[in-house]
Amino acid sequence: MKRIGKKVMVVTSALVLLLVMCPESNSTEPECPCLLSFYNQSLHFTGNGMRYWYEEPNGFMSITNIPYNNLGCKTCHVKSCDRCHAVQDGSAMHFSQKKTKDMNTCLQCHTRAKLTFKYGKAADNLDVHIASGFVCADCHYQGDVHGDGRSKPSMRHPSPNGVSATCQGCHIDQKTESPEFDRDTPSHSAHGEKLHCSACHVNNTMACYNCHFDSALKTGKKGNFIPMNDWLLLINYNGQVTSGSAMTLVYQNKKFIAYCPYFTHSISTQGRSCEQCHQNKAVREMVKGNKVTVVDFKDGKVVPWKGVVPVVPDKLQWVYLNKIGENKWVPVKNDKKAKVQFAAYGKPLTKEQFEKLTKDVK
Repeated sequence: MKRIGKKVMVVTSALVLLLVMCPESNSTEPECPCLLSFYNQSLHFTGNGMRYWYEEPNGFMSITNIPYNNLGCKTCHVKSCDRCHAVQDGSAMHFSQKKTKDMNTCLQCHTRAKLTFKYGKAADNLDVHIASGFVCADCHYQGDVHGDGRSKPSMRHPSPNGVSATCQGCHIDQKTESPEFDRDTPSHSAHGEKLHCSACHVNNTMACYNCHFDSALKTGKKGNFIPMNDWLLLINYNGQVTSGSAMTLVYQNKKFIAYCPYFTHSISTQGRSCEQCHQNKAVREMVKGNKVTVVDFKDGKVVPWKGVVPVVPDKLQWVYLNKIGENKWVPVKNDKKAKVQFAAYGKPLTKEQFEKLTKDVK
């Protein structure tokens, strides 16, 4: 896939001034309340995306009673230009646009994407854009990074959009010369606007499964979870069947799960075959009245489901685990149902959407 006409990140004079006014030490990123900039409304600055869903009435804070501002999660959010633009040359600091084109600048915070690329490379199934030499800034620039002066609660906020990068921007509008979307392809013409590109072209979901909150609070470190990318959920977002994920959490033996639309950067050129979704194993089990165990626990190990699973919450079953020591996981001894949240404006599949999956499409 050839890239033509790379976008150059636009850095306004206000942001440059912000960098100059707030010089950075090597160890600490400064906070700059002295200057009001449109960047101050961006999700990178505010961190509202995680806060909004965590503190929502049925969010995870309803279990922990710990305000978001008291969590370590917020340390990733970017309080000045320095995190992405400042480079050191001897004892002096300099402004750099080149640093923003370095994937490692983004991946130091966007660790789930980093895991996705690591797993994809190991499986010889790397995202088609990354394999072609793309970097984050080829798709995410200007408003996606610096905001547009309008406060948004989430990157999934439908209007105004939290993220402007779309498949359509390149493959339909041709903002960058790209393989053109063919509406006459049978799978495209059959689904029309009812299906988001990600439902067919995202290989799998990278899930940070079973975040053990007790361990995270005790150690002050991330990583108290089990990474897996064996399944992909289909969820309803803006009326379209969209790729999704689930995040399970455990705190003081209390169980929680959040379902959300999620665009894992594991894109393939070839879309799914019909039978990978329609009348697949998970759908057949649901039609029989059975539950689908998306993640099980056998012989001391987690056993994930393989393949596509539609989000019909009362038909899905998950195992919840406590972490003992460094690496031992044991099932939570608590028969109470997990608290369920639909985050990032995701919803369960409608009856009509699920029934479409039960049809024989051969």
